[in-house]
Amino acid sequence: MARALELARRGLGETNPNPMVGCVLVKAGRVVGEGWHRQAGGPHAESAALRRAGGAARGATAYVTLEPCAHQGRTPPCAPELLRAGVRRVVAAMRDPNPVVNGRGLAFLRRAGLEVQAGPGAEEATALNERFVVAARLSRPYVMLKAALTLDGRIATASGESKWITDAALRRRARGLRRLHDGVAVGVGTVLADDPLLLPDPRTRRPFHRVVFDSRLRTPLDGRLVRTARQSPVWVVTTGAAPGRAQIEARGVRVLAGPSREGRVDLDWALEALRKAGLWSLMVEGGSELLGVLLAKRLFDQVALFRAPLLLGGRGSRPAFGGPDPARLSEAVRLTPRSPLLPPRSLARSPAAPDDGAYELWYPAGARYGRIR
Repeated sequence: MARALELARRGLGETNPNPMVGCVLVKAGRVVGEGWHRQAGGPHAESAALRRAGGAARGATAYVTLEPCAHQGRTPPCAPELLRAGVRRVVAAMRDPNPVVNGRGLAFLRRAGLEVQAGPGAEEATALNERFVVAARLSRPYVMLKAALTLDGRIATASGESKWITDAALRRRARGLRRLHDGVAVGVGTVLADDPLLLPDPRTRRPFHRVVFDSRLRTPLDGRLVRTARQSPVWVVTTGAAPGRAQIEARGVRVLAGPSREGRVDLDWALEALRKAGLWSLMVEGGSELLGVLLAKRLFDQVALFRAPLLLGGRGSRPAFGGPDPARLSEAVRLTPRSPLLPPRSLARSPAAPDDGAYELWYPAGARYGRIR
């Protein structure tokens, strides 16, 4: 199972929105085949391992980091394929929390007479796919809040100047973090102020979505996001009453329009809509109001802070987290540092997820894979 987990990590950044999965086939104490899920839409880990094993798979034990699926998706189901190959025993680290699976694959194999075991390596397997697990359990994307800020918690001067708070090396690290997610999101204020492109790490080959929360559809038609919408997907989340939808859709932007709350996009609805549309994880990079409201509503799962050795001071400079003002200290969001389960050290060493002090990772206190006590 340790080898299967090692293989699974090779899919980091390319399997989204699918989980990372590894599989090792063992027969008579010898590895006869192994594989991992390389990219969404491609062969699953079990298929890759069976292909390498060939006839040696008959009578083997399959060690797989996630329950084999039994439903037809973009690729054929894995559980029947293991059965046809003559695999005798299946050991899965964890059950697949996706509602379309959720134990059905293991039940299929048991009914077919295979010996099935689940649980070995479950904690590490769950940590490896924390974004997938949380999205499956909560029916919304896994949300990381990211901010580049001064030591006194500011992201811009009173005039709005923010380029650049952090240096080029830290900005490259932040862009690398995007590779872990299905998309990056900002508020329309950030779009109007910075005209960003929001592109992912250059190594990213899969579709990467750029999302704008824009209650009144103010996203400029001549801005860089709209101009590049046909090359890399751009989605705008807005309210049903916002004008100008036809014009922006004509330029290749996908518009998700829904209910408003106090004149703004209803974020609970918006996140659920994004999840239904296929986004399982989202890195939210600003601005201050969007970050603050998500923080206040507890609609997040992780916080990444990139700190620069600067002090702005003053009353007008902009805080990293705006939103509603808490009246009592008890309303503060309590955080905990990265849990030893999230993610394994070997994952952190990946170039896509550096962990050498360049940034700080925090989780809501009491949160564990989609359950907040």
